[in-house]
Amino acid sequence: MNLREVGDLAEPSAVVAFDAWVDAGSAATAAAQTLVEDDAPTIASFDSDVLYDYRARRPTLEISDGRPATLTWPDLSLRRVRGGGRDILVLTGAEPDFRWRELGRELVELARRLGVREWISLGAIPAAVPHTRPVPILGTESSPGLLRGDVLPGPSGLLRVPAAAISVLDVAMGEAGIPTVGYFAQVPHYVSGPYPVAALALLETLGKHLDLPLDSPSLRAEAELLRTRLDSAAAVDEKTRAYVERLESMADEERLPAGDELISEIERFLRDRGSEPGHGQVH
Repeated sequence: MNLREVGDLAEPSAVVAFDAWVDAGSAATAAAQTLVEDDAPTIASFDSDVLYDYRARRPTLEISDGRPATLTWPDLSLRRVRGGGRDILVLTGAEPDFRWRELGRELVELARRLGVREWISLGAIPAAVPHTRPVPILGTESSPGLLRGDVLPGPSGLLRVPAAAISVLDVAMGEAGIPTVGYFAQVPHYVSGPYPVAALALLETLGKHLDLPLDSPSLRAEAELLRTRLDSAAAVDEKTRAYVERLESMADEERLPAGDELISEIERFLRDRGSEPGHGQVH
């Protein structure tokens, strides 16, 4: 890790989002990126060669007139922005492939050194929810009472899922005594590609947590355009329309499907569409 001189920080909060796992529709990274202005200074960077498998996440090559010109490598960086008279440290980039526990220890040490007062993770997960209703936000917290903006911890009971790098960092921060919360948007599983609706919901939730008026006109415009496209797609396909209506009934009853039920709903949707998993999605 390469740490630059930052001087005194004012009550810094850390906001974290990784591109890949737990970033359905790129909602979490899109929300985090809206915080970072072009001139926001990078205060810490990490050695990509020890964090990434370049065969799984290949660098992008630009070829100009037949000449290999530039390579853009996956990276992870911590940038500093100001908001509401205090500092916000935004950690974004590709989800690391390697050394998760070592990275967690380094970031705990860094958070202590910088005086980070809270660690806020953003994520997004596919779920059996309709695009016609407000985006549900699930919360996690290292101790009771940390979540804000009417977000509740959940789901209730014991849930076992494949962990993400961001989850490893959350646990490390919580064990180190740094207040840690996570806000996870639920993205309709039948939608493929970016889902700015969820990004906007995460941004608004983050604003409530930080007590800052966060908004993004560009995200809002993209969300409105996508809603129109999804409504049109559902209107011309009877099976899709019926499926969305079934999800609307569940949402209106405020009943979130359990894990097994979510899988059954997705399988039923694909079966009704006559498609194999990975197909039959609304674009």
